[in-house]
Formats: sequence, C-alpha cells, structure tokens
Amino acid sequence: MKRPMVNVLVVEDDDVDVMAIHRAFDKRKLGNPIRVAHDGMVALDMLRASEIPRPYLILLDLNMPRMNGIEFLQALRSDPRHHDAVVFVLTTSPAEQDRKAAYASNVAGYIEKGEVGTGFVRLVDLLERYWELVELP
Repeated sequence: MKRPMVNVLVVEDDDVDVMAIHRAFDKRKLGNPIRVAHDGMVALDMLRASEIPRPYLILLDLNMPRMNGIEFLQALRSDPRHHDAVVFVLTTSPAEQDRKAAYASNVAGYIEKGEVGTGFVRLVDLLERYWELVELP
C-alpha cells in the first residue's frame, strides 16, 4: 500500500535553519510539501485554517517570538482538531526543563540542532524512516 505524502510544517524563526531544512529535503530528493511559520501563532492560524492537509508532521523550534514552542505545544494539544499532531522539537536548547516540558506535551522527539549537524540531512533521514514505518493521524 502506498502511503500518502506527508506534509511538513516547519515552525522556525531562523531563516538559515529553514533553508538548511529545505536543502536537506532537496538533497534526499524528497518531494514533501514544506510550509513555514515564523512563530507559534502563525502556525496555529495555518493549522486552524486547514492550510496544512493531513497527514502532516511538525518540526518545532522552542525559542521564538510572540509564542514560543512550549506555548504552541500547549495550545496545539488543547485543540480538538490538532491535539494528535506529530511534533518533533528541533531546538538549540539543551535545557532539561525544556526537554521535560516538550515530552510532557507528547512530542515524538526532542532533537538539539547541534547534534543534527550542518545540512540537517540526518534529521531528514530520521523523518523519512519515521513516516515510512509509522501510521500518521
């Protein structure tokens, strides 16, 4: 059975990181649609307006203006239409309280950008394996 294309929502305020994610997808020749929101408020608006079709996966930075990643997760998990969204945190924060708060909001993974390396290719490899094996909501 062929799986549907997974849409990716990148919630990230750093344009360099967004470009690196795009390059990594291009390098792996993945055609997944990628949408970008520069903060949590914009991301929530996009999801609530059904701009991101299911199945989708969210890559979430924690340190953003207006609404940070933890606040976004809390709002997302309280939304009946999007509470089951698959979210991977992709952040520079090694803080234990951030990691605990993210996992308390049921993220699929917490990845430090420094561990990913340049180009984000390892991250894209992980995501590709994930959506090949896991049934997304």
